[in-house]
Amino acid sequence: MTTRTRSEERRAEIVRAALEVIAERGYRGASLAAVAERVGLTQQGLLHYFPTKEALLVAVLKERDQWDAVPNTQWRVDLLTSLVEYNAMRPGIIQTFSALLGESVTEGHPAREFFTQRYAAVRASMASVLRAEYGERLPNGLTPERAAPLLVAVMDGLQYQWLLDPESVDMPGAFRDFLTLLGENPPPDSLPGSPPDSPPGEG
Repeated sequence: MTTRTRSEERRAEIVRAALEVIAERGYRGASLAAVAERVGLTQQGLLHYFPTKEALLVAVLKERDQWDAVPNTQWRVDLLTSLVEYNAMRPGIIQTFSALLGESVTEGHPAREFFTQRYAAVRASMASVLRAEYGERLPNGLTPERAAPLLVAVMDGLQYQWLLDPESVDMPGAFRDFLTLLGENPPPDSLPGSPPDSPPGEG
């Protein structure tokens, strides 16, 4: 086994341990020291593989995306609710994703590039999902490309609301409501160029 292979296996072991620690203790509890102890390293030894906590957490999120197959053009609209329901079962990793996402909007943050590239890929993936379901126009008149950012924004925005108040926010239920809006036929007077409704009794 080469030195590079051993290093890659060690990194993978650390990422798996970090996932376990996050699941057990949440974002705040996922310290480098806790992860290092889980894999039998000192914190200094762990820094040889991941120089910062942010670098480790980005690796964790990349691993999470591989498991979830995101972006994945094989998703169907009706299966997206299953993904939301699955996310509701793992608050630790969703907390990590949301916390790191919020921090990444600052210039120079180590997770900024990851999230920028991820969102570009996910928007394209969601546009493909919507096109497969509705064709070139959704019932509300939007193209898949215009609707895709809204779909992604609702999924991630609901996560923030759910993390803050899980007793009050039914994340899967609210997402199902949004899918209803996506597929709902708009009233005739909302479409560009449509004539106004005739008064009752006319037309």
